[in-house]
Amino acid sequence: MTDAPSVPAASSRTGRIVAIAAKPEALGAIILCLVVVIFQTLSGGILLSPYNVSNVLTVLPEIGLVVIGVSILMIAGEFDLSVGSVFALTPMIAFTLAENGLPIGVTLCIAMACAVLVGLINGAITQIYRLPSFITTLGMLFVVRSLTVSVSDGFPPAFAPDAPTWLFSDFVGPVRMSMIWFFVIFAVAAFGLKRTNYGVWTYATGGQNEVAKSVGINTFRVKMTAFMLCSALAGFAGLLQVFRLRSPLPSLGEGLELQVIAAAVIGGVALTGGIGSVLGGILGLLLLKVIENGLILIGIEANWFKFATGSIMIIAVIMHASIAKYARTSATGDAP
Repeated sequence: MTDAPSVPAASSRTGRIVAIAAKPEALGAIILCLVVVIFQTLSGGILLSPYNVSNVLTVLPEIGLVVIGVSILMIAGEFDLSVGSVFALTPMIAFTLAENGLPIGVTLCIAMACAVLVGLINGAITQIYRLPSFITTLGMLFVVRSLTVSVSDGFPPAFAPDAPTWLFSDFVGPVRMSMIWFFVIFAVAAFGLKRTNYGVWTYATGGQNEVAKSVGINTFRVKMTAFMLCSALAGFAGLLQVFRLRSPLPSLGEGLELQVIAAAVIGGVALTGGIGSVLGGILGLLLLKVIENGLILIGIEANWFKFATGSIMIIAVIMHASIAKYARTSATGDAP
């Protein structure tokens, strides 16, 4: 009796590898690991030293929350270029009102309501007038940034002495409260996308909008919720940064919108909607931060960071498309 051919087993292994690689966040994780190894070697082991890791992770909760919101919105098939401006406006409103005598708790609530309102306006204009969200939110970027400067008259308000830093920026043991907020929101967002009806509706809305409508999904409500959530997380992230820095500057968040979109794309969130995860977005952000930090550690000018970001983004998009195509052809048995 002859032995059974080994081709099916090899084919099965190949299929499993392709299935893993086809996951949106897998490529970001692979590139992140490679970049960490490279910069750990070139920096003489400094990259992964406790002090350096702590510095890199300091800004993760603040920018990471914006990435979560943008990733969810992109999965729903839309963009928001105003998140950097909302990031600055929210704390500016909170501390300007506090400087004028309102209790800080009240001003924080008013500021967060304003952040949600920006998302509501973005979503309403985009959907009611059927405009590309790129155009709507690009205009809102300038509007909100102008309001930020106008609210402060160009000068940052004083940091409120009774601000609840214990709730947002103080340390609980070795962990900063902002990191706890980040992990809680990340867990809720990841669970919501993968295990709830809203998550299913979000993927369906971004991937096949007309089909989603035909099966009874309220795509208008899904997108409105995603827009408001995105703005709310951007505003909350801005508050976290100001609580850490103790200075609400009008220039906060400038350029942030492109950075977080790049992180989401590198992490496997499709520009066309319907594909991606918040984990992938965070992996993409970690990759960008490791590259930025690594370039500094090995003595390369910071100006090259944008070059590296653009290059990684283009490579990631090409590789995502190639892997997806190979996965489809492997599944159907067609030649690539």
